Amino acid sequence: MPRDALVFSSLTELSRMIRSKRISPVELAQEHIARIKGLDAKLLSVITLTEELALEQARQAEKEISRSQYRGPLHGIPYGVKDLLDTKNIRTTWGLKHHGNRIPTEDATVVAKLGTAGGVLIAKLSMGELARGATWFGGTTRCPWDTTRSSGGSSAGPGAATAAGFVVFSIGSETMGSLLGPAAACGVTGLRPTYGRVSRAGAMALSWTIDKLGPMCRSVGDCAHVFDAIRGADPRDPSVVEVPHRWNPTLRLPKLRVGVVESEFDGVSDDRVKKVLMDAVAAIEKLGMTVKPIELPDYPYQAVFEMVRGAEAAVFFEELIQDGLDSLTDNAPRAWKNLLRVARFTPAVHYLKAQQVRTMMQTDVSRLMQEIDLWVAPAGGPATPIDRPAQEPRAAPRPAPQPRTLNLTNLTGQPALCLPAGFVDGLPIGTQLVGRSFDEQSLLALGHAYQQATGWHLRHPTLS
Repeated sequence: MPRDALVFSSLTELSRMIRSKRISPVELAQEHIARIKGLDAKLLSVITLTEELALEQARQAEKEISRSQYRGPLHGIPYGVKDLLDTKNIRTTWGLKHHGNRIPTEDATVVAKLGTAGGVLIAKLSMGELARGATWFGGTTRCPWDTTRSSGGSSAGPGAATAAGFVVFSIGSETMGSLLGPAAACGVTGLRPTYGRVSRAGAMALSWTIDKLGPMCRSVGDCAHVFDAIRGADPRDPSVVEVPHRWNPTLRLPKLRVGVVESEFDGVSDDRVKKVLMDAVAAIEKLGMTVKPIELPDYPYQAVFEMVRGAEAAVFFEELIQDGLDSLTDNAPRAWKNLLRVARFTPAVHYLKAQQVRTMMQTDVSRLMQEIDLWVAPAGGPATPIDRPAQEPRAAPRPAPQPRTLNLTNLTGQPALCLPAGFVDGLPIGTQLVGRSFDEQSLLALGHAYQQATGWHLRHPTLS
């Protein structure tokens, strides 16, 4: 198989090849490690290459499979994790120079579960410092489709590395768009599970009542397999509950009621981007779905989010704040260096009031979800230029505005799925599906059918 075909193959395809011994886990790991070494200088998506561990895990997988001790679809598959997940004896930096030599003594639960499933960890992937943006102490992570553009943040490395063929899949995190945004900008499929589905033990906390971890992959089917491996109750994280998950791509797709948040599509300023997104809605309708316009309940989403996240982040980073925050590199007005100083003085009454309003949001969304099964909204893209020349002859397409869907559903804890929906000027555009809490199955079923009908997820960037 040609090298490009191999590194851009799906998890599902590669697992079949490994199980049938058409390719060895060691070969696969070596191919991805070589690709990172040869090309990551263009993207800056890898903070730590875990080559020694990867080859050890790959050799172990090869031995087990040769003895017919096959663990499942992730066995022998190379992956990477956002560098906010602890890895035993391997540095975990949170994208922060101050933590450049921080060495955890145990794995995060998600890393441990992926190890149990037979995954091969080859890289700790970049993130904006303290999970904000795409700029970390090594630079700004680039979009593989156009390296003059950012890959999005804060799961910058997972988005770029997955799209570039450095890893077969990755784990990102989201508090407010940190997984869906880079997935859209980099043209990969991203699943943000329901809050309480995946343990965050061993992960840097930004907002413990909002944070979520999820897979970033090449297809919906790949996301389903990774999600199945990392979900489930964990005594280290009492917020997680055990809820069954069943993935069968051959089952007949049920007819679902799909809402369309028309105001968010109308708010897209670039007509070409809007056409891509509306074509995605049309493709969903052609699958036999009942599509109807909806409006979201009216709340001050951004204000509530910033109040909750700011207060909770100030608690988690209290020691860092007391150290003076001088180690943070970003000095912008909305950077953590400035936000954390202010957030530390949040009045308790304001924080509690925000949580009360959040409960009202959840009640209203529960009523809305009695009328529909899912809804569709813009997810993001195209990727944003890092340094746009002052006299650019024609402005690049403006990014779609951050949808209210993103603010609302991160506060309600609902699952969402980012799907590549098309391209504008060679740059990916993403759409998102949002479902009921703990109903990832419906999201994955519709997303899989959409990808089978469109094929946008099969495209990949060219790097040399």
